[in-house]
Formats: sequence, C-alpha cells, structure tokens
Amino acid sequence: MRVAALSYSLIEATDLAAWRRFGEDVAGFSAHPHSHGLALRIDERAGRLFIVPGSTDRYAGSGWEIASEAEFAAAKAELAGHGVEWHQGSRDEIALRHVFDMIWFRDPAGNRHELALGYVTGFEPFRSPAGVPHFVTGPLGFGHTVLPAPNIAECRKFMTEVLGFGLADILIHRPMGPGGPAMRIDFMHCANGRHHSLALFEGEVPSGCVHLMVEVPSLDEVGRAYDRMLASGARLMATLGKHTNDHMTSFYMMTPGGFALEYGFGGRTIDWGHHTLFESTSVSLWGHDFSVGFGADEKAARAAA
Repeated sequence: MRVAALSYSLIEATDLAAWRRFGEDVAGFSAHPHSHGLALRIDERAGRLFIVPGSTDRYAGSGWEIASEAEFAAAKAELAGHGVEWHQGSRDEIALRHVFDMIWFRDPAGNRHELALGYVTGFEPFRSPAGVPHFVTGPLGFGHTVLPAPNIAECRKFMTEVLGFGLADILIHRPMGPGGPAMRIDFMHCANGRHHSLALFEGEVPSGCVHLMVEVPSLDEVGRAYDRMLASGARLMATLGKHTNDHMTSFYMMTPGGFALEYGFGGRTIDWGHHTLFESTSVSLWGHDFSVGFGADEKAARAAA
C-alpha cells in the first residue's frame, strides 16, 4: 500500500468555539464553519483539522491520503487480504473531510485511521488571521501525529506490513528518569520526504493523541506563535528546542482537545533510499524542557497513584 501523506486529523470537541479561538488567535489557522462541524485551514485545502461535536474533548482519527482511484481500490483489497475490517465512510463524513471517498478502520491499539481518496477544494488562498504567511504542507502532508500504542510491536507491524509505512528511527523514553521504566517511541514515515508523519508512543493516552505538529517557514513565525500563546493564556507543554531526529526547532502548547500542538520550523526531509535506521538516545539537541508541561502531568499521575 502507498500512503502519500497525512491529509487531515479528526477531533471531537465539547466546545467548537474554543477550537475556533485557539485555531485563529493562537495557532494562526483560519476557521470555517461546516454543517457537520468546523474546518481549520492551513493551506489551499478546505481543511486540515476537522472538529466535530462530541461528548468529550479528544483526538478521534487520522486521515491518510491515497492519491489515485487505482491505489484506493488496491488499498481496500489489501486491507481485506490482511483480514482488516474496514468501514465505508458516510456521505456526511466524506463531505466534512472534503475528499472523493473515505474508508476507516482501527489499528491494534484502537486508533482510528482513515484512507482518503484525493481532496476537494475551491483553492481559495489561505489567509491567516494572525498573519502567518503559510505552513509547510504540499507533498509532505500537513505535519505529523503521535498516537498511543501500548502494544507497540503489534502496532508497528500493522503500520509497516499493512499500511506500508517505514521506520525512520526510535527513541527510548524514560518518563521517571534514568533507571526508570522505558517507553519506546517509533517514528514512522509514509511515501514522502517528511522525517515522520506518524509516531507510535508505547503508553496509554486518554486524549487519544500525544501531540500534532504543524510547520511554519521561519523561526520568527515560531516566536510569534509563542507570543500569541503567552497572551492567550494557553498552557506551555515544552519550551523551545531542536529535536535530534528531524531537526525541528519547536515548542509545544496544549490544545482544547487535551493533547499538545508542536509548532515548529526547519524539519529536514529524507531521501529514504539513503537513510539508515537509528536509535537516538536524546530527544533534543538543545532545549525542549518537557517538565514544564508533560513532566508536570506525569508527576501528577504518579502522585495520584
């Protein structure tokens, strides 16, 4: 199977207005009401984040782009051949996502994945209410998502053998410090040059997602978003830093969905024909103090236990 890119993410929300405020005032997205929810635009497409009303605030699904009708038909046949039960998207679901067609299924950890055929848009120019000139998307997709996978070996096998993803690198995370229990993170790529479009986190995540990432064209735009975050009162989850594996310079902030948004620039692209799998022993080359947000949550969880 050939998955071209991360096309969109689906998010359930108890308060669509909160997502509109966060999207426009902090992240610099443009918000567009839809009969079935809210679309947040970051480029010429009709939406990259689709927010739907729900009883809880959570990440609900990942949309993976299939480029052609032939590949879409082959993907459905391949899923069936692997014994994966898939479901046809409804007319309303397809309309909200602005795609030709869509099917959905779940991975071994219960995460919802959607295969979407192409996209439908009026190609109106993206205009950010916060003045962001553009986001780095196109063939690279809209960014990346990090999903919970307590049964990480089974999920990794599913993503590689069924969906055709490749493993870019791994990280062994020790949230309680050196000598503490280890949790693995697998960084996975699809059929484009973005270092990873998906990461699997070896743990439970109640919100359904650890974080999403969007990329802007300059460090200045990262800094402006940081200022907007501070002005809005949004919660900082990790300070500015530069990642070891994908070289993204970024910070993390909490979204209304209960998961973080990584806001960065400078992510490297990879020639997969000349890439060697590696394990990085550090998250970042510098910065990224996760104790201000993620670490505080871990400490609170240990105290409650």
